[in-house]
Amino acid sequence: MAPADEDRTTEQPGLRERKKRRTRAALSQAAIRLCVLRGWADVTIEQIAAEADVSVRTFRNYFSGKAEAIAAGHVERMLRVADDLLARPAGEPLWDALLHAVLGQFVPAGADQAPAAHNDRWREGVRLMLTEPALAGEIVKANAAAQQALAGAVAQRTGTDAERDLHPKLVAAAVAAGTAVAVEHSLRAEETTPLGAVLAQVFAQLSAGLPVP
Repeated sequence: MAPADEDRTTEQPGLRERKKRRTRAALSQAAIRLCVLRGWADVTIEQIAAEADVSVRTFRNYFSGKAEAIAAGHVERMLRVADDLLARPAGEPLWDALLHAVLGQFVPAGADQAPAAHNDRWREGVRLMLTEPALAGEIVKANAAAQQALAGAVAQRTGTDAERDLHPKLVAAAVAAGTAVAVEHSLRAEETTPLGAVLAQVFAQLSAGLPVP
């Protein structure tokens, strides 16, 4: 086998896996977008597949239904948080690096520039979607997968072992819980509260050891 052929053989699994991850992300984003804008009951798998520009068969190759597709979005976002964490400067304190990584995925650039009416409609749609009973079990599974991925990144960043050491698991669990609390607080606050500001408060308290107010 020629060296070029060996290179292609070596790279192929990585390329295939990245393509699968992009397809999963596209389907999840389509499911979230449609269910938030139209309502859970008014969205079909066929519509989600069409929105993502894939076949229904492709959708079913990745997900069993809408709930699993939506929950997968959380796992994908936390995978990106883990990737971003590992890309942060080596000398940056862990909690600062985690905050930057989380903000980069939960509060993308330009998010605050959308009209207030659009933000309000989106917040209300997300609130309604998250009350859907079918999502509950899938979100629990998604949280477990997300924490495992983040713990691996924390372990790599801190030179610990994600399987044997408590620290990376505790940090990952705290980040998962903290981001969930921040999102819920931002969605349910009587006055519109920017998610980025709430996340900053959450991470400030976590890094300080949750001091009593």
